[in-house]
Amino acid sequence: MQFGIFTVGDVTSDPTTKTVPTEAERIKAMVTIAEKAEEVGLDVFASGEHHNRPFVPSSPTTMLGYIAARTSRIILSTATTLITTNDPVKIAEDYAMLQHLADGRVDLMMGRGNTGPVYPWFGKDIRQGIPLAVENYQLLRRLWREDVVDWEGRFRTPLESFTSTPRPLDGVPPFVWHGSIRSPEIAEQAAYYGDGFFANHIFWPTNHFQRLIDLYRRRFEHYGHGSADQAIVGLGGQVFMRKRSQDAVAEFRPYFDNAPVYGNGPSLEEFTEGTPLTVGSPQEVIDKTLTFREKFGDYQRQLFLMDHAGLPLKTVLEQLDLLGEEVVPVLRAEFDRLRPAHVPEAPTHAGLRAAATGTLEEGTDLVEAAR
Repeated sequence: MQFGIFTVGDVTSDPTTKTVPTEAERIKAMVTIAEKAEEVGLDVFASGEHHNRPFVPSSPTTMLGYIAARTSRIILSTATTLITTNDPVKIAEDYAMLQHLADGRVDLMMGRGNTGPVYPWFGKDIRQGIPLAVENYQLLRRLWREDVVDWEGRFRTPLESFTSTPRPLDGVPPFVWHGSIRSPEIAEQAAYYGDGFFANHIFWPTNHFQRLIDLYRRRFEHYGHGSADQAIVGLGGQVFMRKRSQDAVAEFRPYFDNAPVYGNGPSLEEFTEGTPLTVGSPQEVIDKTLTFREKFGDYQRQLFLMDHAGLPLKTVLEQLDLLGEEVVPVLRAEFDRLRPAHVPEAPTHAGLRAAATGTLEEGTDLVEAAR
């Protein structure tokens, strides 16, 4: 089981002090947060991709490459790579390059984004969002798996005898998650290829995400990749902790009300009741996160949103200390205890490489292979 954090990279005023970080301060804070995540023993740091204010991570590979040089263990991922508005050729080359720089500590999450104006900014039509996602990803897979590609599709110029460079590290493409908060077509796409499906379950209702994940699991089995409970599932969530629950609620409330992700809507209490948001003690975070397995089955990756809504960097780093010291060790042990032997761990580059070359010894867990 992998545990980590993801950032949306918002530049938001602190509602308690009215201070607003500069773009440079926010970008450097994300780097500091990634370094801290590795320090406290988390497995994954993931960055969103946005091209509109109030968000700043418009170039995830640039930031993740810089973080790769400053870390040694943590997996670097995207919380969204815009498969609809980015050229698949550029994605193939950028992330293969990042793979080499990070010694394989790279995967990525494909998504369509949640901001309509981005499409025309990049010369695309939002009404073609799903067909773009399907066609572009089909090309991306071929670019990573075939040395020479001839291609003709609907949405980009044809390719003739094209080779993307560099080639994926060790001949193993980065593992891909397909992220969605609403689209069954994306769950179907993930299942078809045997990729991971990430339900960014930070909004409600839970039963919507249960339906998406159930669809993905059933179709994963239908396409012959394994049994439904062996499908590779990731979940999002968000937490804010203090030693005492009432302190956490009092401190976080103004930030929740101010949040660009979900502020100005339902109350904090309504949101915590209907979504994965947990505002309380570390034990409450443990208890609620363990219920995700009951709702969604055994899964492979849990990412938390922790650095948004204007929270000061100092506060976020304190949150990471609590997460790494008091929450994740308990969750890791409990999820590992409950996971049946036939349910796989999350893929890693080393595990995928071993499987591809036939060097994985019988009975060896992919996580062990990655160590």
